[in-house]
Parts: sequence; structure tokens; C-alpha cells
Amino acid sequence: MAGNEPRTPVATGGCQCGTVRYALYAQPEGTHFCHCRMCQKAVGNVFAALAPVRRSDFAWTRGTPAIFRSSTVAERGYCRDCGTPLSFAYVDSAWIDVTLGSLDHPEAMPPAVHYGTEAQMPWLHLSGDWPRSQTQETMAPDRKARIRNFQHPDHDTTDWQPQTAEDPVPEGCG
Repeated sequence: MAGNEPRTPVATGGCQCGTVRYALYAQPEGTHFCHCRMCQKAVGNVFAALAPVRRSDFAWTRGTPAIFRSSTVAERGYCRDCGTPLSFAYVDSAWIDVTLGSLDHPEAMPPAVHYGTEAQMPWLHLSGDWPRSQTQETMAPDRKARIRNFQHPDHDTTDWQPQTAEDPVPEGCG
């Protein structure tokens, strides 16, 4: 593309209230379900459906998402007004994943892989004979060594504080 010609998105999406919008300038690669516990909590469901695209092929086109740093290696974008989960990204990656449900046409990007199956609900049976893997099998070793979870534990607490770099490595993608 020459000069400052506008790019044409291949897909668009955004939050429920319209405060935050984004555009994808390339087809996502490796659209997937992630069943890890961190993704479950981040989207408030039993799995996250995500569409990865290179950051260079992605842009926020209206508003700016709030960011929750869910661990030392990952951040998750959401609308601060309506709460819609919008994105997941490893901070050291050239990729960003958008939530399929936030796309204007999620039907155009069917998932074909399951990640984080160590936390998949035993009663959840999705059709498709897609590849499956656990988080610890697919996470890069250097990233795995650095991950520290900042997510609240799965029980009530009275004086909870985020974990520190000295705490044990958690399960989950970040």
C-alpha cells in the first residue's frame, strides 16, 4: 500500500454499547477455543472463543479499551462502560486475539482448535474432531518460566492481594 491510503478491514467488531470498536486488516489465523481457567474467568463463561491476528493487522477504531493485566505475561482488553471482553494478548507477542463474540460477524470465523483442555468442563461436548492441547504443552518455555497469575482465586477471601513474582507458576494461559 502506498502513502497514507486507508486500509480496508476484513472484519470489524466491538463492545456491546459501542464505546470501543476495532478492525482486523487480515484474516485471523488459528481461531480457537481456550478452556483454561484464566480464560473462563476473563469471559465469564466455560471457554473463550478467540481469533488471533497480527498486531500490525489490528487497530482500535473507536475508543480505548480498559486493560486488565491478568498475569505477568498477558493482558486482556474490555470495555470499561459495558464490560464486554474484547481481547487477549501476550505482552511479548506480535499477535492479539479478539473475542469471537465481539466480532460483527463471528459466524465467518469458526474455531478449529481447543487449547487449555486441562480445565475443560467435563459436561461440555463440542462437535468437531479438532486438535486439543493443554496449556503447559503449548506455552513457550521462556513464557512459562515468567508467568505469575494476578487473578483472584476461586474462593472467597477477606484480605486477598495480587500474587508476586515469588509465587508458584499457575495453570492457565495468562
